[in-house]
Amino acid sequence: MIQLKTIEELRLMKESAHLVSKTLGMLAKEIKPGINTLYLDKLAHDFIKDHGAEPAFLGYGGFPNSLCISPNDQVVHGFPNNDTIQEGDVLSVDCGVILNGFVGDHAYTFEIGEVKPEVKKLLQVTKESLYKGIAQCIRGKRIGDISHAIQSHCEKEGYGVVRELVGHGLGRKMHEDPQVPNYGKQGSGKVIKDGLAIAIEPMVNMGTEKVKFHNDGWTVTTLDNLPSAHFEHDVAVINGKPVLLSTFKYVYEALGIVSDEEKPFQLDF
Repeated sequence: MIQLKTIEELRLMKESAHLVSKTLGMLAKEIKPGINTLYLDKLAHDFIKDHGAEPAFLGYGGFPNSLCISPNDQVVHGFPNNDTIQEGDVLSVDCGVILNGFVGDHAYTFEIGEVKPEVKKLLQVTKESLYKGIAQCIRGKRIGDISHAIQSHCEKEGYGVVRELVGHGLGRKMHEDPQVPNYGKQGSGKVIKDGLAIAIEPMVNMGTEKVKFHNDGWTVTTLDNLPSAHFEHDVAVINGKPVLLSTFKYVYEALGIVSDEEKPFQLDF
């Protein structure tokens, strides 16, 4: 059952989402060749706690860390570890917090130094597809319109859109109804209404859409070991239109990136 949110609840959710955004921005300054991902996990854990929140991932279903960090061919749910980040890697960093009783859940895939042009394009197209999906979060449309927009944008570039992992509703719990697949038919699925709050998160592979689930119960990699990209925003529907609860602003400030991609989806409320 979909739990539609009031404006007051969405304001609290925006605070949670923005703390995740600030955490990713802080990490963006630290992500470089030669560091290990356990170091990033500790930084994020302390940053979240220092801001009066709890890491949403820590202990969730037995997950042992505060971040999911997934390099290269890992799609999602990777464990932080002592392996060092290398020049040319890409690194999906997925972070969640619980603040004021609501969850923020938000991800960005980072380039480590100079990456291959074909990998850079994968990240660019995946992020573009995220905003294509967000643009479909309009009252009266359906979840399948979001899914179709993401799938069509990525598949026309020859990329594989992961089927087994999906976006989701968000609120007092990290995973609520509805599921938000990154593939599907226009006009299918639940009707979008005001107060809907969802995490949209394209997970897109350079090659096959097929993935492998590892015996640790968490790690997911591409079946052909080619790179994967993952970007995620928290989105609400207010007055019939999509509004971003999260932002990449802090990441972009840290990395010196200028972008107006979020402007159509910003609203003070």
